[in-house]
Amino acid sequence: MTAMSETGGEKARRRRGAELEAAILDAAWEELAAHGYESLTLEAVARRAGTSRPVLSRRWNTLSKLASAAIVRYAVQNPMVVPDLGSVKEELIMLFRQIARRSSPKLVRLIYEMRKDLEEAFSSFAEIRSTVGSTGYPMQQILDRAIARGEVDPGCVTPRLLRLPVDLARHEMMITFQPLSESDIHEIVDDIVLPLWRSRG
Repeated sequence: MTAMSETGGEKARRRRGAELEAAILDAAWEELAAHGYESLTLEAVARRAGTSRPVLSRRWNTLSKLASAAIVRYAVQNPMVVPDLGSVKEELIMLFRQIARRSSPKLVRLIYEMRKDLEEAFSSFAEIRSTVGSTGYPMQQILDRAIARGEVDPGCVTPRLLRLPVDLARHEMMITFQPLSESDIHEIVDDIVLPLWRSRG
């Protein structure tokens, strides 16, 4: 038993590069999900990842950079999937329901808790959104299918309007600190997004 433990410890200490970075970011996400950003510490992440604080500090010189990288990794590793349902409305509703299921009040508060540190680091959630791109949210796929079906005029959907559905969902959750309700979802889809995607007027 002792020999196996020592061997396991040696392997943990010898992790390098992408393997070590992945372990750290996974640990950071787990700390964020469990305790929030305001309680995040390099010591807690290092302990959970089985490494040391100096190892973290060499890679991320601020907590906001570490947290941002953890959020990006989580989004990329756990993309939302919306299959072809034959209707842009139904696909948007499915996407919003997935967002609602993943968005506990504690995780929504991350946006507010991180805001000050992101500003001081000359960063923002817009950069996180840009880094995640279409990997985390399948908006481009939903739009492409809608255009192919003739449900949406491609000339109506600018890059900003493509981002609009998720931006509206994020804004609503930031204000309420709650996941989207069914009425929120239908209002965003029926009253805002689809009319804008279908007509410049």
